[in-house]
Amino acid sequence: MTVTSVSERVDATATRQTKSSLWAGWTLSGLIIAFCLMDGAMKLLHPQFVIDATSDIDWPADPTTLTALGVILVVCTALYALPRTAVLGAILLTGYLGGAVASHARHADPLLTHDLFGVYLGILVWGGLWFRDVRIRALMPFRG
Repeated sequence: MTVTSVSERVDATATRQTKSSLWAGWTLSGLIIAFCLMDGAMKLLHPQFVIDATSDIDWPADPTTLTALGVILVVCTALYALPRTAVLGAILLTGYLGGAVASHARHADPLLTHDLFGVYLGILVWGGLWFRDVRIRALMPFRG
């Protein structure tokens, strides 16, 4: 049994980057980027339905809190959208989405539609990155 480094695995899989995997990756990433930018913008604009939804899960709905959440989400999303910082952005978005899952879970919201929604988005975050970056595929290979 031989031990291979990540760089050797990346070299071995680098030739497997196809146009279809790039398209799939950017399509999934585009969906999550669009959703997170829209969500972040709504938090920055403070419409009444965002204030109500934030209050419903027992978060402070004051403009300072909403603005802070919006800025954090937009910055994390921007980092994810840029190829050089996409992994850092994915890690930060995962943490942000984990907080959303925890907020809904402690509020006893419905499991499949509310509690796990952040998990679904996290799957899109990492799935998009997996398809568009051979280094991620080398770290998280799926074997048949």
